[in-house]
Amino acid sequence: MTYPRSVRALLVANPKATTTSPRTREVIAHALSASIDLDVVDTTHRSHATDLARQARRDGIDVVLTLGGDGTVNEVVNGLLADGPGHDVPVLGAIPGGSANVFARSTGLPDDAVEATGALIEAIENKRTRTIGLGVADTGDRQRWFLCNAGVGLDAEIVEDMERQRARGAEATPGRYFQTALRHILVTAERRRPALAVHRPGVPSVDGVFLAIVQNSSPWTFLGPLPVDPCPRASFDTGLDLFGPRSLAVPHMLGHARRFLTRSRSPYPFGGLLALHDQSEFTVSADPAMSLQIDGDSAGPVAEVTFRSVPRALAVLV
Repeated sequence: MTYPRSVRALLVANPKATTTSPRTREVIAHALSASIDLDVVDTTHRSHATDLARQARRDGIDVVLTLGGDGTVNEVVNGLLADGPGHDVPVLGAIPGGSANVFARSTGLPDDAVEATGALIEAIENKRTRTIGLGVADTGDRQRWFLCNAGVGLDAEIVEDMERQRARGAEATPGRYFQTALRHILVTAERRRPALAVHRPGVPSVDGVFLAIVQNSSPWTFLGPLPVDPCPRASFDTGLDLFGPRSLAVPHMLGHARRFLTRSRSPYPFGGLLALHDQSEFTVSADPAMSLQIDGDSAGPVAEVTFRSVPRALAVLV
């Protein structure tokens, strides 16, 4: 990546992000302004970051930085790539300001916002970038890019529950997420009628799937400092991975949970599991329609969604 002139950058800041404060924002903006030509805009509503990023590409901005969580990064990417990948797309840099910050941490940045800012300034000065593959979730009437993960069914229902709790003023802590996930898995999940089926071109469909976790990178998420990883072989440099259990029996789920935390790459020893690696495309259908989440944000119910891998879609600072 070359910058033929002074670097023009936009910082998209989410003032409602979990770990972002006005003081942190000011410190970060001041540090960035000393090195680059910076504009700072606070988001005010859902999809605002998408609109800002789309305009940044049209304006020829070199770098778009985010200060927020994975939802903010996802909105920005969907704006940057609204017209598809291309050489005119600004480079992305993610400053962690959310609860999990999966994308920023997956690219090797510190989880501390100020430390990550220093690393990104150094990356800009040294023109240090990496071009990564992304995923697309296509529901027929809408396509949405994702960086890290997506999910259909139980995974997305947990995300919806967490969003409702946050709307009531609860903090999105790792402990709260763990309790919410455990409640859904052990108490509220429908065990008798799996609603999902997975379809791949040229391969027989697999039905009887309870939930679908789709990963474009590793890990899937973090519980505090601990990486959680159903698909530890997932990578920005390969296609999409899928974790699709066909059983929610407690022994199976406890075994899966242990492997999530140890990030074991050996084959799953349990029956009743669909595990796919490095896939270019597959479709998940749901009867009845089930919840969809994309990069940790609820995307509503879907009856069918096609996931596609797009190699080398975006340059990011590392």
